[in-house]
Amino acid sequence: MHPLRKRLRGRSDVFVEYTKPDSAKANVLAALEHGAHVVVGTSGLTEQDYAEIDIAARRHARGVLGVGNFALTVVLMQKFAEMAAKLIPQWEIIDYAHDDKVDAPSGTARELAARLSRAHRPEPTVPVEQTTGERAARGATLAGAQVHSVRLPGFVISAEVIFGMPDQRLSIRHDSGSSARPYVDGALLAIRRVSTLVGVHRGLDTILNL
Repeated sequence: MHPLRKRLRGRSDVFVEYTKPDSAKANVLAALEHGAHVVVGTSGLTEQDYAEIDIAARRHARGVLGVGNFALTVVLMQKFAEMAAKLIPQWEIIDYAHDDKVDAPSGTARELAARLSRAHRPEPTVPVEQTTGERAARGATLAGAQVHSVRLPGFVISAEVIFGMPDQRLSIRHDSGSSARPYVDGALLAIRRVSTLVGVHRGLDTILNL
């Protein structure tokens, strides 16, 4: 028996998963079996993980809201970047975090790459597979976009998407401070509204009127 099931003895309306990538999926599935809606704040879950969670959530008629970052300013960054991606053909993502963050890229960067790909996939002048030298220097390819993860002391969580066109460049960036304050309002919104959903939904804007 999954250890979480032993602790979920009473009825839970909403379960908030905010642990580590290696335990998050099992925790979410256990909570769904228990009948709870789930808010996922843990980063590092893959698209395949969410696909499997979606099947379980729909089977139990419960909602799962996967939020890479609860800060409302991140939601705005994502929306602005989606607008830009409709007009600009090339972009790359930089993911910054503290030096002891083990998952890379972050959930915020993964979600951002997936969202931008819905507009279209980036069109690099030189395809990445044609790179000479060290291929890894071009970063990881996620949803068609190059993503670069920086892990250094002094960072908390930051994400930047850089758009480029001839003779012009647009950078959209979010930076978090060291306190938990930016995440409280978004987390409470997610907890209050996840019960209105069925299946997996990604991003805090799912429950906002943007």
